[in-house]
Amino acid sequence: MFTPTSYDTYDFANRRHIGPSPAEMAEMLKAVGVPSLEALIDETVPAAIRQTRPLGWAPMTEHALLEKLRGVAAKNRVMTSLIGQGYYGTVTPPAIQRNILENPAWYTAYTPYQPEIAQGRLEALLNYQTMVADLTGLPVANASLLDEATAAAEAMTMAERAAKSKARAFFVDVNLHPQTIGVIETRALPLGIEIIKGEPETLVPDQVFGAIFQYPGTYGHVRDFTDLIEKLHAAKALAVVATDLLALCLLKEPGAMGADIAVGSAQRFGVPMGYGGPHAAFMATRDELKRSMPGRIVGVSIDSRGNKAYRLSLQTREQHIRREKATSNVCTAQALLAVMASFYAVFHGPVGLRAIAEQVHLNAVRLRDALVAAGAEVAPEAFFDTITVKVGVGQQGIMAAARHRGLNLRRVGRDRVGISVDELTDAGVIARLLDAFGITDPAPETVGLGFPETMLRDSAYLTHPVFHMNRAESEMMRYMRRLSDRDLALDRAMIPLGSCTMKLNAAAEMMPISWPEFSSLHPFAPANQAEGYAEVIADLEQKLCEITGYDAFSMQPNSGAQGEYAGLMTIAAYHRARGEGHRRVCLIPVSAHGTNPASAHMAGMQVVVVKAAPNGDIDLEDFAAKAAEAGGDLAACMITYPSTHGVFEETVKRVCEITHEHGGQVYIDGANMNALVGLVKPGEIGGDVSHLNLHKTFAIPHGGGGPGMGPIGVKAHLAPHLPGHPELGGVEGPVSAAPYGSASILLISWAYCLMMGGAGLTQATRVAILNANYIAARLKPLYPILFMGNRGRVAHECILDTRGFAEVGVTVDDIAKRLVDNGFHAPTMSWPVAGTLMVEPTESETKAELDRFITAMEAIRAEIDDVALGRIGAEDSPLRRAPHTVEDLVADWDRPYSREQGCFPPGAFREDKYWPPVGRVDNVYGDRHLVCTCPPVEDWM
Repeated sequence: MFTPTSYDTYDFANRRHIGPSPAEMAEMLKAVGVPSLEALIDETVPAAIRQTRPLGWAPMTEHALLEKLRGVAAKNRVMTSLIGQGYYGTVTPPAIQRNILENPAWYTAYTPYQPEIAQGRLEALLNYQTMVADLTGLPVANASLLDEATAAAEAMTMAERAAKSKARAFFVDVNLHPQTIGVIETRALPLGIEIIKGEPETLVPDQVFGAIFQYPGTYGHVRDFTDLIEKLHAAKALAVVATDLLALCLLKEPGAMGADIAVGSAQRFGVPMGYGGPHAAFMATRDELKRSMPGRIVGVSIDSRGNKAYRLSLQTREQHIRREKATSNVCTAQALLAVMASFYAVFHGPVGLRAIAEQVHLNAVRLRDALVAAGAEVAPEAFFDTITVKVGVGQQGIMAAARHRGLNLRRVGRDRVGISVDELTDAGVIARLLDAFGITDPAPETVGLGFPETMLRDSAYLTHPVFHMNRAESEMMRYMRRLSDRDLALDRAMIPLGSCTMKLNAAAEMMPISWPEFSSLHPFAPANQAEGYAEVIADLEQKLCEITGYDAFSMQPNSGAQGEYAGLMTIAAYHRARGEGHRRVCLIPVSAHGTNPASAHMAGMQVVVVKAAPNGDIDLEDFAAKAAEAGGDLAACMITYPSTHGVFEETVKRVCEITHEHGGQVYIDGANMNALVGLVKPGEIGGDVSHLNLHKTFAIPHGGGGPGMGPIGVKAHLAPHLPGHPELGGVEGPVSAAPYGSASILLISWAYCLMMGGAGLTQATRVAILNANYIAARLKPLYPILFMGNRGRVAHECILDTRGFAEVGVTVDDIAKRLVDNGFHAPTMSWPVAGTLMVEPTESETKAELDRFITAMEAIRAEIDDVALGRIGAEDSPLRRAPHTVEDLVADWDRPYSREQGCFPPGAFREDKYWPPVGRVDNVYGDRHLVCTCPPVEDWM
């Protein structure tokens, strides 16, 4: 009789997201030495912390999900936004949308800590830095920050560190965007910085260590700050200018005014508004201040053959993770969006950008002239793209009339409306707008400047040849392809990075990001125009609450580091509300993420480090002693679970109990949530607050170092103290510029949860644990596994101890670089233990890919043995000469091993081999000869 197959082609979780097939899992379980997957979980996860109820919702197929998303998207109403306030309509060139934003070669890449396999995105980020440095008129820029508001807050703390003034106050121009002022005030509060707000002319320079001005101002004002900046410098204070890159194509640049630091958003360089993000912020500074600058800086160095090679400079991976002395977190980049903005500048070049800026400005002038001709009172006198119109008691009516015509205006005070024109503004938009004011006369065609000619920019920018390419789409497409081909991203191979969870970012999850119903909304659009977003956010919050055991979530933090900071600020606000603001001690294990102490310091807490036991667990005796010593001053503890060592510590509940006994709150870092979903709820084992790295566990792609989202879940007693926002209210201050952070990428995590279903998410966790234990079991005979649980199991990651090989001259760097020849990104190096490799395969990797990695590691161990046995010296070995390039292959070969061994080691593909574009990069040379913008071509001839 005919028997239909039981194979479900639409089972997304088990047929698309989870790598190993059931048959492969059976083989892997045999290698691990357990009869079933459930048996492995029982041996790995302590029974006392297991959740009792399964996650409850059913999965959706890909096509059903996309149909549902279309329906949700239709609930958003896309209007022409003239709100401004730091967010503007822009045209994303289709070539950039298709070849960058929607290309997994770009969005699945990891942070470029291994420069040899990241030369493409490093060049794109160097282009970004050059663009920012040129437009701001300051010589050094970083490779992006999270958003304009947090960049301004970073600039404040940078000014405090660098200024010679002894003052403890910071001046804030009231013409800053309101959300920027809010984030600055939030950041200043725990650091004891006094904020003085006022019009620029009220500044008293010797009262402050620095000042920040908005240029152009949030209500449009264009003014020259040169005189004020001179007075600040005379008082040994620093000047920060929050500015607009498009305006700087036409206006005098901050560097020409003497500014020390410039910050802003690159959003209007081709990056959609997306209801708030993600967008790349920028920061540029004077050369003397570059070592104080937060974030990552791409620099130029040389490789082993003396060829030009890019890298992260100034040890930027840990640049501002100075533990308890930190004032900033390094996890503050938006690399993918910075890449988009840099390509926008390459696509248009300086002439094209100037033309767009002129078009925007002249449309604003036409609008102003038409309004004035009709008798309206318009301000300011000098502006670039933004004006305000006095409408008196007719404010509501004018805004309603504009909405009726598909236009959103900005409410300014009680009697004005704000209008910001942008790249999408055309004659039709202007006509509709004038019609809303009851003006039928057309806007004038011939207009002059809307600001004094003395404010016109007279310096050149974007002079490097990369910004003068032939802009035929064929050439642009090939340039983007050439850069992506230099990189090794998740679309080519497994990226087995511990604690970073580089898993599948499914195409169906990514698709809605580009839909205009989601991408074109302004974050401050009326709520009734964003009902689709409201549904997504509410349902995702409900699902995350069910997953974590928490009662409420804030979606505002737009990175994991922001989530840590926001969680601790919520704890601090809770203590203040109870009259216990003196609680400031935060207990942090020595093995914690480097960002943990940095976040605690930024939240105004005193970090007390707790020892680790010999097995890597938290030293419970030391923890209890330090909690007792803190007593009534204990604010919180920060722990990671499973531990940073990749183990489920059985004492976690006791750690939480001790903290609560002394009145503290428990912060559980959610970086390792990929080992918990469906098995353990942090809110049920004693956690009061956790952040979730949606760009790890919940499938948002890493994007080469951002975008990310780090929402925080809290128990009910902390919910009233979650971050507020100037646009939405709330008791506490904001931590990010937009109310829901990088709202558009929440769609990815929501889609992931819907397609996986509760059972699928749980199975993903189980398989992540299986894959890690499979690697550990296979490699344990060759590489000691540093930490394992009481029953000999690891969680979702394992630490390979390679420290012993240093005795024969082989370093962890040698192993990492040799893996490039095998076609792999290296695991996490030297963290949390120096000289080790932390491996996290995730659930998405197939058995074939895991076996390829194991084969590579076995071959590397054989090469280490060759060195140890004296068959070859460490300096002459393929380990030290790695990675091998095509140039090495075709050059004269004088090495004591064969070309075959050097270039085609076991595990490497032969037909589709990845060839690194450069040899091993010289880090010391790069720091000694710091170049952070595109060097002149002749320098490398």
